[in-house]
Amino acid sequence: MPRGREADWADLLRAANRGDAGAYSRFLRDVAPVIRGIAQARGGGLGESAVEDVVQDVLLAVHAKRHTWRDTERVEPWLYAIARHKVIDAFRRRGGRIDVPIEDFAEVLPAPDAPDPTERSDMLKVIGELAPREAEIVRAIGLDGENVAETAARHGMTVTAVRVSLHRSMKRLAELRARMIE
Repeated sequence: MPRGREADWADLLRAANRGDAGAYSRFLRDVAPVIRGIAQARGGGLGESAVEDVVQDVLLAVHAKRHTWRDTERVEPWLYAIARHKVIDAFRRRGGRIDVPIEDFAEVLPAPDAPDPTERSDMLKVIGELAPREAEIVRAIGLDGENVAETAARHGMTVTAVRVSLHRSMKRLAELRARMIE
């Protein structure tokens, strides 16, 4: 009847702590794929090279701290705790961000068919460069959808005067825009 991974690892680590270099080498070879699996599972989004860095960090920590393992305790929880902490350290080093290529999600997450949320505020900022009455006429007709007659009546102007003011304002906005682009 096979003894199992836990018992094998415990025997190898006990022998390694007594100075058996061959047992230590075999222990590291046996645990490396398991550590890699933990790093990939817990460190999703770290990236392939970062996962390998975690594996190396865990193996170095095992080497530096193998004397802290109590040979009456199980090896797996001790090893898994080290791996878990090294994955967390890797996320901290990255500032908690996960880099995922946008191309992987471009088809799944299409942009909604909606106006640009910053467009209106940008327009209002440029319109704010106009004289107050001109700005009000442009806002009323261009943004709020008021017609020329309504705007003329509200401002006590003739329809022709509103059209002339709107035309001059639009020309001024085009000049402002051209300066902004330069």
